[in-house]
Amino acid sequence: MRRTSAVPAVLLAAALTGCAGSTDEGKPVGSAQPTTPSRQAAPADPQPRTTTEFLARAEEAMAGHKGWTFTVKGREGLVLRGQENAATYTATVRRTTGDAWALHSTGSTLSKGVSKPEEIYVADGTAYVKKGTAAWEHGPVTDPEFADRVEDPLAALHAFSGYGDEVTLATPDGRVELRTRTTTAPLTGVRDRDVVQKALRELAPTLRQLRTAGVGAPENEIAVEGVEETLVLDAATYRVTTHTFKCTFLIPYDGQRIRYEQELSERTVGTYDGTVTLPKGLA
Repeated sequence: MRRTSAVPAVLLAAALTGCAGSTDEGKPVGSAQPTTPSRQAAPADPQPRTTTEFLARAEEAMAGHKGWTFTVKGREGLVLRGQENAATYTATVRRTTGDAWALHSTGSTLSKGVSKPEEIYVADGTAYVKKGTAAWEHGPVTDPEFADRVEDPLAALHAFSGYGDEVTLATPDGRVELRTRTTTAPLTGVRDRDVVQKALRELAPTLRQLRTAGVGAPENEIAVEGVEETLVLDAATYRVTTHTFKCTFLIPYDGQRIRYEQELSERTVGTYDGTVTLPKGLA
């Protein structure tokens, strides 16, 4: 999420934007009575036990429907010398499945008491973004500038599949929790972890703007206060119910630290049977 365009004070204001048969062996010839071959029920699929198995079941469950509807809530902010500037984001996302997947998101950003609508489409590998009354922008969804604007709840499944041993598994009442996290550490000590790499992609636009505003922010002096990502599945259907992501970085500035925070929460509302169609003029 990269919604904020707010930072405390003048400086910060510039930075954020089987079957078996029977036998008759041992009976006299001709004494066997007609029998119906016994049939064993096919064994049920074994219960998943590892994170890899749970993720495979989740991918299968989510791919079993034409599409899904999600709600998205996010918050991003910076704190310096006790002054905080933050923005919040809410949206409804309709996302189809399959190889030729598409997405339509409608939402709004609230910053400094001003709410601005935002609409996003993704189709045929291209993202289309409209913020407020501005004209539509578009570009490849793989372009970091546009990828940073698209909240795709199903992308979390792909991300967790790449985390490997970084993921812990818990199965509390009626749900399956997959989680990866890192605690406070210098960025240089944990930057190779996949979940930290994801957090750094979220931080990058803010870092660029801070540096433009005069904050050096060398990586060897930035600290990770914490990064945590959680994927929750329904224990019976293996469908994704919620996905959350949180990260906090401490950025040195003038003998103090700028605190960067981001929180994202995505919740599955239900199935979506419609289609995503681009508005006229965008197709």
